Amino acid sequence: DTLWDLAIAEVEKRENLDDDDKPEEVWEKSVLFLGNKSGGKTTIILRCLEREESPKPTLTLEYTFGRRARRHNTPKDVAHFWELGGGTSLVELIRIPITSHNIRSFSVVLVLDLSKPNELWTTMESLLQVTRSHVNKILTKLEKTNSEVTAEIKQRMWNHLQRDHPDYALVDPFPIPLVIIGSKYDIFHEFDSEMR
Repeated sequence: DTLWDLAIAEVEKRENLDDDDKPEEVWEKSVLFLGNKSGGKTTIILRCLEREESPKPTLTLEYTFGRRARRHNTPKDVAHFWELGGGTSLVELIRIPITSHNIRSFSVVLVLDLSKPNELWTTMESLLQVTRSHVNKILTKLEKTNSEVTAEIKQRMWNHLQRDHPDYALVDPFPIPLVIIGSKYDIFHEFDSEMR
């Protein structure tokens, strides 16, 4: 048998599986880390991956991944980690990791360096604004081809909000899951109270 024959046989075998014999679905998640330059993004990623490496500065956009099996003899789940270096200077590169193909399983982690309080607001505002704009463009394009997916993504974000909150009508939720981390709190804590 040639390699091509083996590939065809494998595809036919997978297509003919009964529902009971289907392999478990592999869970994939993509996460983009944004934030201040030297804010601790790489350190957080290395801890998530349980790697004992010393972090190196991120030059532009870096990719790494981690795999973990839920149980013995099961497919491994995959986590894709993207890290944008350079603070706000390279923000246009977010178009590379966030695509219409992975938007349903994509999250953003914004890491803000608390030891640089003068940069906090501008960093947060510019990174979130560009990210929101890009995600909204993807959702607009996706709505034309697959409106159910777009509706599901939007509804998922609204489901996380408290409906009886007085500001519910004023809220415009971020279109995909977002986590904001304040790093270097130990340095921030040492600032005098006026600076904090």
